[in-house]
Amino acid sequence: MTIENALRAARSKIERADAEILLAALLAVSRTHLHAFGERALAADCALAFAQLVERRALGEPIAYLLGRRDFHALTLEVSAAVLIPRADTETLVELALAHLPQAQARRVLDLGCGSGAIGLALKAARPDIVLTLIDQSAAALAQAKANADRLGCPARLLESDWFAALEHERFDMVLSNPPYLAADDPHLREGDLRFEPRGALVAGPTGLECFAAILREAPLHLAPGGLLAFEHGAEQGASVRALLSESGLREVKTRPDLAGLDRVSFGWAQ
Repeated sequence: MTIENALRAARSKIERADAEILLAALLAVSRTHLHAFGERALAADCALAFAQLVERRALGEPIAYLLGRRDFHALTLEVSAAVLIPRADTETLVELALAHLPQAQARRVLDLGCGSGAIGLALKAARPDIVLTLIDQSAAALAQAKANADRLGCPARLLESDWFAALEHERFDMVLSNPPYLAADDPHLREGDLRFEPRGALVAGPTGLECFAAILREAPLHLAPGGLLAFEHGAEQGASVRALLSESGLREVKTRPDLAGLDRVSFGWAQ
C-alpha cells in the first residue's frame, strides 16, 4: 500500500486533514512530505499502525491523545487521557499573567489544578526567574505535569493536593487556575473531545461555579499583599466569577476576553 492509497482509504472514515496529521506523525515527516511522496510504499507494520489510529479517530478520540502531544504557547506538551487537552483559549490566561509579572524581580507563582502543567510551564518557559509551584489533586495528572516539566527543563515544585490543602500558610504573588467549570448537565459533555477528557477536570458541580467558590474560600490566605488571582472560565460565566472575586475581597476585578471576544479570564488583586 502506498502513502496516497492509505490516505484515500482513511478518507472514508475520517477527515483527510486528520489522516494526514496522523500518518505524518507516525512516519515522523511533514504533511508536505506526504504530498510529495504519495507513491512511496508503506511498510506493513506502519500501515497496520495507521489503520488502528484511523479507527480510534473514527470513534472520536482526540487527535492530541492519539499523538500524545499538543502545542501550547510555544511549547509542545505531552498529554494523555489523564489531563485536559490544552486549548488556545487558555493562552489568554498565560498572556494576562505575563503582562502582570514585573521584569525586575522573581515572583512566586502557583498553577492550581495544573493538569498537564500548561499554564505554569508556559510562564516558566517565558520567565525562567519565576518560582513555580504546580498543584493537582490527581496523581496521574501530576505525573504528566512532572514529565513535561522535566522534558522542557522548567524546574517546578509539584504537590498533590486538594486545592490549597498542602500549602499551610504559604503565600504567592500570583495564583492562576483553569478549574473545572462545567455544570454536571452541560450538553457539551456529550460532544467532541470532551467525551474523552477526564470528567473530574471538567465538571464543577450542579452550577459550574463550585470550584471557583471553593478556591476563593482559601485564596485570601495564600495571596501575598497585592497578589493577583486569575481564573479561566466559561464564556457565559464572566459576571458570576467577577461577583465571586469581589465578594472574596479582591479589588479591581475585571474580565479579559479571548481572541474570539468572549469572556474568558476574570481576575483581581489582593488588598
